[in-house]
Amino acid sequence: MLRLARENPRWGHRRIQGELARLGHRIAYSTVWRILHDAGTDPAPRRCGPTWRQFLTAQAKGIIAADFFHLDTVLGTRLYALAFLEHGTRRLHITGLTAHPTQAWTTQQARNLAADLGHRTQSLRFLLRDRDGKYSQTFDTVFQADDLHVIKSAPQAPRMNAHCERVIGTIRRELLDHILTTGEAHARQVLTTYEDHYNRHRPHQARDQLPPEARQHPAPVHDLDTHRPLRTRILGGLINEIKTPPDQQR
Repeated sequence: MLRLARENPRWGHRRIQGELARLGHRIAYSTVWRILHDAGTDPAPRRCGPTWRQFLTAQAKGIIAADFFHLDTVLGTRLYALAFLEHGTRRLHITGLTAHPTQAWTTQQARNLAADLGHRTQSLRFLLRDRDGKYSQTFDTVFQADDLHVIKSAPQAPRMNAHCERVIGTIRRELLDHILTTGEAHARQVLTTYEDHYNRHRPHQARDQLPPEARQHPAPVHDLDTHRPLRTRILGGLINEIKTPPDQQR
């Protein structure tokens, strides 16, 4: 059994079990797994090459991920938004919002993103997405034209696109759970404002507390008059302003 696993590194446990059954050895699938596990042989196709986590870490600067999320208005209308996240910079792109996401609409959002990125697509190598039916071959072709390789996550495996899932959770916790949207126009305005905040001001632990569009931390501002509390300084300034004649106030 171990010889079959070593000579055929792309074979999975079920394939090995089938080959043993063809040779006249009927062994349960769990037995095959236990024997290979005790021998330190990982399941195919992970016997060679990096793990998924190692791949995402090594290729972070060249990965952009896509995923859909939804929001409901106060009138009960469900809207769908398409979000893209650059793994390296954590830059967020919410390209569109609609109540009826179709393959044609999704493809148009891909074209809009490619136009907005411009020459920055040269630093990207992979597009990561799930197997949602709203994506089409034309959607993939938009990115393949810029030499991006499209990677599809495994079925029912949202953790393979964990970065995008996490930013969607952040949008829900920091925005959608606190605002009631009245319609599509209102929702679009809210998401656009939050996207600007996320990219320009929100710090990220993975980037040493830098926002996605910041390259360095701002210079610290030191208040030399630190022996007085802030409230005392504010009240003192107001009192001085009141005591100063209007013609001498600046």
